[in-house]
Amino acid sequence: MQQLANRHVLLGVTGGIAAYKSADLVRRLAEAGAQVRVMMTRAATEFVSALTFQALSGNPVHTELLDPRAEAGMGHIELARWADLIVVAPASADTIARLVHGRADDLLTAVCLASDAARAMAPAMNRLMWANPVTQDNVAALAARGWAIWGPGEGDQACGETGPGRMLEPADITARAAQIFASELFTGQRLVITAGPTREALDPVRYLSNHSSGKMGFALAREAVAAGAQVTLVTGPVHLASPERVTRVDVTSAGEMHDAVLQRAGDCDVFIATAAVVDYRPASPAAHKIKKDRDTMTVELVRNPDILAEVAALEHPPFTVGFAAETYAVERYAKAKLDAKNLNMIAANQVGGADSAFDADDNRLQVYWPGGYASIERASKNKVARQLLELIAEQLHKD
Repeated sequence: MQQLANRHVLLGVTGGIAAYKSADLVRRLAEAGAQVRVMMTRAATEFVSALTFQALSGNPVHTELLDPRAEAGMGHIELARWADLIVVAPASADTIARLVHGRADDLLTAVCLASDAARAMAPAMNRLMWANPVTQDNVAALAARGWAIWGPGEGDQACGETGPGRMLEPADITARAAQIFASELFTGQRLVITAGPTREALDPVRYLSNHSSGKMGFALAREAVAAGAQVTLVTGPVHLASPERVTRVDVTSAGEMHDAVLQRAGDCDVFIATAAVVDYRPASPAAHKIKKDRDTMTVELVRNPDILAEVAALEHPPFTVGFAAETYAVERYAKAKLDAKNLNMIAANQVGGADSAFDADDNRLQVYWPGGYASIERASKNKVARQLLELIAEQLHKD
């Protein structure tokens, strides 16, 4: 179930005997590669301990809405932003009713109300509670609002009755969660993505570089593969594991990245330049370590090749997407870069200071293309990458 690799799955556990199955669900989601966090209602803690879920997920379990230890009491917003998928399993009749009416007086309902993540629930309750017209109306209302309703199954129940109302088995829920992320946006398409910084040698031990971590480019590579693309990731020096099913090309300098990209750009459908390429390099790197024997030092710098502009200027260029990392006037500089380099699209973000996207796990983007604009709100870089790819696919396939 490679679709779940590195996905952020937030599991909501409500009060009911089926909560014991949720422990197995956490294990299966984690084995499929998902990062799992768990939030529990107060009633759920009466059936299974929070410690059980903490041990299985490797993450603290969230139980309180107003917890001053969690991001200064705003932990529910952080959870809502973190999640790629919220799964409520088991979903009790009471929780379903409260979600329908937009209640937000406990952690689970507040997170669901504050999140734009995909949402699914696996109902579990007595067969007559499930058959009750009120419950059926509530479930129909949530389904109409975009909730995926998984189950319930039929069989023996803890109350001694038999019929519909059993929570689906964890293996089934895990398989359905994987399907949430199945996409065919780029089936048969070839993407080249650059990531990370470049390094330009001053001498054998020192170099010019920047703070790029490569996380955004790697997130785009993961999401593009999940969307059916064949992906080549040309990356500068980073400390990140290669995404599955991605062809990785490691480079160090801007010149090496230039050569690696230009060898491949003519045969790809989409080029996304997230790398923070160093603009200038020393004209004459020292052959030996520069000694600290002077109070000042002057280094002559020469300009590096503009990889993005060269790709966009090819005779038959791919759909070319640039990134603009700016410390101020983000919109002005992004639009100028879009026009000057004749790009199909540019994604801009703010760097520097407390709001910097460099080395952070989340991001937000202002995306521009000729005659259009979209804003991607702050979220995990995986989620931001998925939304950016949707915008790219929409413009790429436009008549």
